[in-house]
Amino acid sequence: MAAVYARMNAAWRSREEKWLREETEKWFGRAPGQSPVFRFYLLAHEDLPERRREQLIGRWTERNGKPDADLQSAIDQLRGVAHRSAGTLLPPVPDQLPGSKREAIGQEELIRGLVDAVCAEQDAGNLALVLISGMAGVGKSMVAHHLARRLRERFPDGVLYAGLNGFAEGDVRPAEPDEVLDGFLAVLPPYTTVTGPESRSKALHSALAHRSVLIVLDDALDARQVVPLLPGDGTCAVIITSRNDLVSLQSERRVTFRKMEPLSEADALEVLQERVSPKDRQTYDRAFRELVRLCGRLPLALTVVARLLAGGARPVRTIPALVREMEQERAKLDVLDLPQGERSVRAALNCSVRVLGDEARLLLWQLAVHPGPTASWEAVMDLGRAAGEGARTDLALMELLEANLVERHGERYGLHDLVRAFARQHARPGPDGETADIERATVRQVLEHQLHNVRACDRVIDHERTLPVGEPDGVTVADPAGLGKAMAYLDEEYATVQQGIRLAVGQGLQRYAVLLPMALVTYQWRRHLLGDALKNLQYAVDTAESVASPVDCAMVHRMLAGTKWRLGTYDAAVGHLRRAVRLSAEDRSEEGRLSLARSRHRLGLTLRKQEDWAGAEEELCRALELFRELADQVGEAATLNALGALHHDRGDHEQALRRCAEALEAVECTAERSGLADVLFTLAKVHLSRSERDEGIRLYRQACAIYREQENRPSEDKARLHFSEALVSAGETGEAVQELERVIVLRELMGGAGVREIRERLEGLR
Repeated sequence: MAAVYARMNAAWRSREEKWLREETEKWFGRAPGQSPVFRFYLLAHEDLPERRREQLIGRWTERNGKPDADLQSAIDQLRGVAHRSAGTLLPPVPDQLPGSKREAIGQEELIRGLVDAVCAEQDAGNLALVLISGMAGVGKSMVAHHLARRLRERFPDGVLYAGLNGFAEGDVRPAEPDEVLDGFLAVLPPYTTVTGPESRSKALHSALAHRSVLIVLDDALDARQVVPLLPGDGTCAVIITSRNDLVSLQSERRVTFRKMEPLSEADALEVLQERVSPKDRQTYDRAFRELVRLCGRLPLALTVVARLLAGGARPVRTIPALVREMEQERAKLDVLDLPQGERSVRAALNCSVRVLGDEARLLLWQLAVHPGPTASWEAVMDLGRAAGEGARTDLALMELLEANLVERHGERYGLHDLVRAFARQHARPGPDGETADIERATVRQVLEHQLHNVRACDRVIDHERTLPVGEPDGVTVADPAGLGKAMAYLDEEYATVQQGIRLAVGQGLQRYAVLLPMALVTYQWRRHLLGDALKNLQYAVDTAESVASPVDCAMVHRMLAGTKWRLGTYDAAVGHLRRAVRLSAEDRSEEGRLSLARSRHRLGLTLRKQEDWAGAEEELCRALELFRELADQVGEAATLNALGALHHDRGDHEQALRRCAEALEAVECTAERSGLADVLFTLAKVHLSRSERDEGIRLYRQACAIYREQENRPSEDKARLHFSEALVSAGETGEAVQELERVIVLRELMGGAGVREIRERLEGLR
């Protein structure tokens, strides 16, 4: 019935007389008890003879009783104003929507989807509730205005608008529901003068019961402010905007909810360059893209910069200087602040933050101190421990999420760059001294959480290595079930741990500047993240030389050498390894001798790469002796394998085979899968050199499978490349193609270097 009412109302106002008369006659004959239909029938047929009209009214009254207020009003109106035009029979239609806003760049899909959703609800005879939420400055009000203008024609009984001032600046207080209700009821017959919030809300329900009205409630603070302003059932629609997700409203009502996000880069550029000439766009393209990044693609920030450029406060030629200025976090918010408070990112964010509870405000500041870009739920909960016992960090996080001050990325949490800049400067938890104490505790908590979780994964990846990390203290530590889980965890945490290392180095926190790079390096080697590893370990070496024990310092040198070895800078690697040998020799304990064995082993491998075969053999033999003394079968197997590879290089295939067989026997007594793959790979090369192609192919296949299982991308890449060559020589071109296709995948995962070469090789095989 409500949907028919809405269609009849629209038709009556647009004077679709033929359709209207047919519909009203049909409905009057079928359901004379429907008061809204009969009211429309009378109003639409005002030119009926008075006698005929009174007959119809009498018949309706006999069948249905006393008319309700709306029908009686129509009857009284007709009796008192015969032969008036239809346009004078209804009270003025309210149209309170403010003037047009700027173009909704990048929001067409969102607006179109919401139009469809509202129309679907209206056509089904339902009240349509739309809630648009998002962080300050993301463009919610603009979208609501454009949406309302698109829908205006669907609501013939008018548009009501109220700015609720939920997050207004200065001393402006949020609007009380009573005040808004007074304004709405003043333009809706029967113009009631009831008092009290509950009575006014019921009066609004009555006034809208048989009307089709669009209501826009802009900038709502919470559900309490909104609920009294909502219609009951019917074909009205309400568009609500808020920086808060109004979760309680969503739990109680059927709501079409949309959370707005910052613009895409292309749309953000369009906002920024709206009044910039094509020539200047091209000239300063890179600088404009940097501005988009620095504004975080937030429409408010982009609009401020665009106004600066369009108003002449910043000539376009100064854009590179503007970029340099905004790179400084403290200056960024100053730039994004127009005079007289016209538009200000700082002011907008302040309005969001000032309504937070104490714990949520503290957590927001802690998340700004966190190096980012994101943090896991466990890491966020650990931040609460820095604030003291009894903190309800989970509830504080929920408040920040609902307020759209924290972004959720899957199961991780982060801050928009502008929110981070604001929180660091303007959400400090207390006086400078107190803030400094909390900051130290927060940073320590962040880095302890990272160190122990990275180390937990490192134990799974390289269970032979020991690091002087100690036991966890007040942090949650993951327990990865297997290598795949450990690698996946570090994949997810990697960017955050890298930022943690930068934080530790920047603040001179030596424990973390040394241990975090050491715990992370094997993962980096397997993911071919050698540039990051090199930078991290250089910091670690510089620090370890002054604070670490000789054995630990030697370990850092070996890791740095291993990274340079993988980068092919063997001379530099040799220098670090000779330093590791000297440091290890200073410690006569079993730990020192094991460090010396490992240092000599790595030195031998590197000298072999330099084709210093005599030097390599000497170092490897000395390492083998030490490993055997220490009963370290993993080290013994690795060294025997290195000696086998050295003999293979020299062309002594029989000796190479013997050494590799010894290595295989030793490694099979351990759980060291990567070491096993290394031995199989060397053995495959030896057998191929002995013209034992089938055996070589079998061993390559096994080695490749283990490297893949161990997620050792560089070693798998190398092994599959050799394997493909062996397959080609055996005439197995189809399988060789498959191996090279896997090499392309691996190289793309490792950054793409060398992909073209493999594609060319593939083309030659197909």
